[in-house]
Amino acid sequence: MTKWTSKNIPSQHGRTAVVTGTGGLGYENAVALARAGASVVIAGRDSRKGAEAVAAIKNAVPDAQVRFGKVDLANLASVAGFAAQLAQEQCGLDLLINNAGVMTPPTRRATSDGFELQFGTNYLGHFALTAHLLPLLKRGRKPRVVTLGSIAARQGAINFDDLQAERGYKPGPVYSQSKLACIMFAFELSRRSTAAGWGVESLAAHPGVSRTDLLPNGAGQWSAAGMARRFLPFLFQPAWQGALPTLYAATDPAARDGAYYGPDRLSGTRGYPTKEKPPKQALDTSVAARLWDVSHELTSVRFV
Repeated sequence: MTKWTSKNIPSQHGRTAVVTGTGGLGYENAVALARAGASVVIAGRDSRKGAEAVAAIKNAVPDAQVRFGKVDLANLASVAGFAAQLAQEQCGLDLLINNAGVMTPPTRRATSDGFELQFGTNYLGHFALTAHLLPLLKRGRKPRVVTLGSIAARQGAINFDDLQAERGYKPGPVYSQSKLACIMFAFELSRRSTAAGWGVESLAAHPGVSRTDLLPNGAGQWSAAGMARRFLPFLFQPAWQGALPTLYAATDPAARDGAYYGPDRLSGTRGYPTKEKPPKQALDTSVAARLWDVSHELTSVRFV
């Protein structure tokens, strides 16, 4: 796996993929998959940004099979609608990359369904999306789901007493909880798929510290984090490189169901893809099972 790059992606001709997020890592994932021959749906809530992403991908890859799908992960009705539309358009799905996210808004915000924005978008939105798309995935060819964690998950904890941060909102810990939940979901989905015979592989990945708009869009461009992103770009690796662990997990035959991948240098903050030891709290199967059950109740979806 030494210096694995997008040039190492096996042919994706005949495979279909959904990638959430139209900019940053989402765009890099989508353009790399399109270049490898996949038919890609790049999904997001902003139609203008979606059209721009599709145009940019087609400019980079003239024969790209790529289209935009409108979905707002902070709205469960939108998630259900997107999945229903996709089911009308195709009979199967080979790859789902749960990538889009919100990071550390300075004050507590809520989704349209009343969930805290980071937990609701980063985790619950993708939980519901995966459930709705499971029938398509089960009809896919060697289907995989890759869900993005973060190095911030190392400090995360699932606070069942205040999952929605209604009694105390701190941007960083709430973000860490949401990304830990994403990793735990990836592992629990792998276990349940194996037990139920769904045939869907589930992996987790993280991008290290990458140069995207996640920080300025969330914390704000004049926040300490946003200013570091703006004025100290050398602290962040390029978005294309941050996308590599996800692409490896999504496409390489050597990537293992139920595993976690990230960059290989400087404590996982940058570098090339490698298998990584997950945060120890992500391996607590009793917490993962409880989180799964709570998420069912909150989203009213079922994995069938």
